[in-house]
Amino acid sequence: MGLERRLKIRSNNQCELCKSERNLSIYDVPPNAQQREEDSIIVCEKCAAQLNNKEELDSKHWACLNESMWSEVPAVQVVSWRMLNRLKAESWAMDAIDMMYFDEETLAWAKATGEHENTTEVLFHRDSNGHVLQNGDKVVLIKSLDVKGSTVNARLGTVVHNIRLVADNTDQIEGKIEGQTIVILTKYLRKG
Repeated sequence: MGLERRLKIRSNNQCELCKSERNLSIYDVPPNAQQREEDSIIVCEKCAAQLNNKEELDSKHWACLNESMWSEVPAVQVVSWRMLNRLKAESWAMDAIDMMYFDEETLAWAKATGEHENTTEVLFHRDSNGHVLQNGDKVVLIKSLDVKGSTVNARLGTVVHNIRLVADNTDQIEGKIEGQTIVILTKYLRKG
């Protein structure tokens, strides 16, 4: 029997964090991510996106941790503790952390990635209106821009298709205007 099947049986075909039954997948709990039953949990799409920093944390969604933190499965306990620490600005999350108890080995596993020390929010590329941008989005310029070192004129209202996010700078995207790839500041565009 495969790992996913064993995890689904263990979890009664539900996300082991929020109990959702939709779009379940395996989440290997770092740093023990070795595709073993004791190192993995089954999670829904929403939990996976937020665990992997692909989506902003939704504290209302994570209220489910008040229940999942009591799981008998150490991997579920570890993920619950890490997520509660990411949400420690919420008073209910701090209260929950104070109630949790781990043996030394499980606590060492929970602290191994250092996530509990990271108090910064995940940063996303956002347009001038605060909407999250993704690779491949279409955007519209809200200001005419002079492109340095080029004769390209990026005018107000120009539509830029299939953008690429600049990996190390959330204030910049790349896009093609008149066949030339340029860097555009996110504050000068809106999602189209």
